[in-house]
Amino acid sequence: MTSDLKRCIQRDRRRRGHRRLAFLVLAGCIIIGAGAICVTQAYTSLSLSNLFNASATVNNAIQPPAVENASTTPAIPNAYANISLIGKAAIVYDLTNGQTLYAQNAYTPLPLASITKLLTVYAASNVLQPNSVVTMTPFALAQNGNAADVGFRDGETFNFEDIARLTLAASSNVGAEAIADAADSAENTDTASLLSTSAQQAGLGQTQALNATGLDKSATVSGSYASAHDVAVLAGELLKRDPQIAAATTQSSISISSLEGTRNRFANTDIYFTKYPGLLLSKTGYTDLADGNLVIVVDAGTNHPVAIVVLGSTKNGRFTDVSQLMAATLAHFGARERRPRRAVQGRDEGQPPRDARRHQRHRHRSVPPGAPGDGHSAVLWRTAPA
Repeated sequence: MTSDLKRCIQRDRRRRGHRRLAFLVLAGCIIIGAGAICVTQAYTSLSLSNLFNASATVNNAIQPPAVENASTTPAIPNAYANISLIGKAAIVYDLTNGQTLYAQNAYTPLPLASITKLLTVYAASNVLQPNSVVTMTPFALAQNGNAADVGFRDGETFNFEDIARLTLAASSNVGAEAIADAADSAENTDTASLLSTSAQQAGLGQTQALNATGLDKSATVSGSYASAHDVAVLAGELLKRDPQIAAATTQSSISISSLEGTRNRFANTDIYFTKYPGLLLSKTGYTDLADGNLVIVVDAGTNHPVAIVVLGSTKNGRFTDVSQLMAATLAHFGARERRPRRAVQGRDEGQPPRDARRHQRHRHRSVPPGAPGDGHSAVLWRTAPA
């Protein structure tokens, strides 16, 4: 009995020893496992932190600079830095937001010459309909000083829109005076008052027009005065009011027929920019007092009209001046350089079109321009500046 009891006690001690050993082994495994987990988490956290920091560094390195508005931010902020003009005054005016991109004496009134015709047509469009009848009067025919002033007859009639298109594109003094006469009669007013009222309505604070053509009134007094800024605003207003009339100024030639059926065809006085794509409006001006003037409106993007005006340049310098400003403007907006459209052979500057050549042959049969039997053209093709 005693030996059995001893054996039981020994077995019980061995079992307890095994249990303690197993417990110690299990506790050691738990401690080792917990330590391994802590180390792994710390390493993983450190690795992820380093990875995110490295990624942020790379992202910052390749991130483009922030811009306020990609559509309006200039591609070349200093595109106008090297501009050198012959003209006395100039402006590049964004018609979409009223921002001045370039200015040189832009608020100084100067003689306008034939750019006045923009105001004449704009003023008349306030009182005349596109199909209103405009009649050639003796006073209008007396304004003959341009290549586009020949071939008209006393009492000859035109639709307003047609004669306005010809007046602006070919810079016809006769057309401008006839339009002013028709508008004056419709409003029972005089030309100076008609033009002054329209200038005020358009917000042209530095504009004064004494006649409808812009021809010099004397050796010291011009027919009209305005600042480059006012000309830019006027061009934009006319473009909005009469886009069909403005579109005629972008063509190399203009052809209309009187209500009596006589055809009149002339070259555009802008012999340069009508060859460029994106042109929305163009008007030249030249007199002894004004020297060379030019205004164009060009689409600098998608439906983004910009007016470019040069006043007081030379007959040829006005084109080179505006060319400089147009190139800078396209660079400013990041637009591609525009090359002139290829001129059709036989229709470039100084070369008469097919109808005019046929008209010249017709004259050899002793039929003078505009006479009965002249079925081709009332005038010859001309490119004299205006």
